Amino acid sequence: MNRHIQLPAMFDGMKLAAVATVLYILVRCLNLKSPTAPPDLIYQDTPLNRFLLKSCPQLTKEYIPPLLWGKSGHLQTALYGKLGRVSSPHPCGVRKFLPMQDGATSTFDLFEPLAEHRTGGDITMVICPGIGNHSEKHYIRTFVDYSQREGYRCAVLNHLGALPNIELTSPRMFTYGCTWEFSAMVGYIKKAYPQTQLIVIGFSLGGNIVCKFLGENRNNQERVLCSVSVCQGYSALRAQETFLQWDQCRRFYNFLMADNMKKIILSHRDSLFGGTSSKRIDADLSRLYTSTSIMQIDDNIMRKFHGHSSLKEYYEKESCVHYIHNVNVPLLLVNSADDPLVHDSLLTIPRTLAEKKQNVVFALTLHGGHLGFFEGAVLFPQPLTWMDKVIVGYANAMCQWDKQKPPCQKSATSSPPQAEGGCAEEKA
Repeated sequence: MNRHIQLPAMFDGMKLAAVATVLYILVRCLNLKSPTAPPDLIYQDTPLNRFLLKSCPQLTKEYIPPLLWGKSGHLQTALYGKLGRVSSPHPCGVRKFLPMQDGATSTFDLFEPLAEHRTGGDITMVICPGIGNHSEKHYIRTFVDYSQREGYRCAVLNHLGALPNIELTSPRMFTYGCTWEFSAMVGYIKKAYPQTQLIVIGFSLGGNIVCKFLGENRNNQERVLCSVSVCQGYSALRAQETFLQWDQCRRFYNFLMADNMKKIILSHRDSLFGGTSSKRIDADLSRLYTSTSIMQIDDNIMRKFHGHSSLKEYYEKESCVHYIHNVNVPLLLVNSADDPLVHDSLLTIPRTLAEKKQNVVFALTLHGGHLGFFEGAVLFPQPLTWMDKVIVGYANAMCQWDKQKPPCQKSATSSPPQAEGGCAEEKA
């Protein structure tokens, strides 16, 4: 009799232990005990920065992610990667085609503002998306729609080769730090809208491109009110070692990104590797098929588009870390401490920059993952993210600051020299 009584009790104890174990794993994996806090800000005490912090509350208030899963950088990143955004709008724009000097054809999408800007000015956001991304991605659509409603014109670069329905017209596609296409888009906007002022935005890889673009030629900063970079890694050379580590599953993310890059490259195999053009690159496709990391693809294919002799040279020449110190317009650098793609060691670059340069503000959130930054109460995220709000809030503050300055100190609106990069004109 005692034996029959003890067995159910033992099974109940095992169930309780199993439930407790699952709950412990969930709490640890979902990081539920992590606190919420305002972003950690590094900046110098200047009149402009004091005005910014007063005018852009997103930088000083708590960022509160969805309670059940928003404190996990992996889930924030996965949700961004799989869904992009929740209830994404469909902004209506016009696609522009820009012939480049080397025979390539760059494209960008142009979206006109849906309301008057609060300052009454003509402001254009020039936007560079993340790796292999374009204007049709959900997070870009959400940001563009929000910006249009705040009175901004938006120009979004489509990375060369990223759009599935646009064929390459030369044996070249986008790379980690090539600024030619972005420069061509900016040049078009400056010429088409002589009175507009620019706000330069970059997401992830796009953050590297825009910071390099601004820093590699001083003329590129003319008519630029400010710039924002979100979730970039600053130095590909330093990042490559961290991408081979299993810490934060970074090696797994490396594999996923490599797989995506393979699909993009192979979708253009005829343009890149076929024919008899002297410009086509010499690549071993068998090595591409077996590549399991971004570094292998970069070494076998990507570095060759611009004639770099080694992977080290490619990463050195195309990383913004060597140019960003030349950027003198107001610059907001945003990263997340739980971004599984950007190792903490890389964040010494923006920290040091913000400590040395008055125009730089570095904002580091506790949560947000890689381009996630979802907000919400318990389970379901809001359509607009903290990232969308902080970029537009920062832009609004910079526009207001520029408006109230004396005329002699305002950003130049005269037509500057052609920005460095590929020459371009709208295709008929």
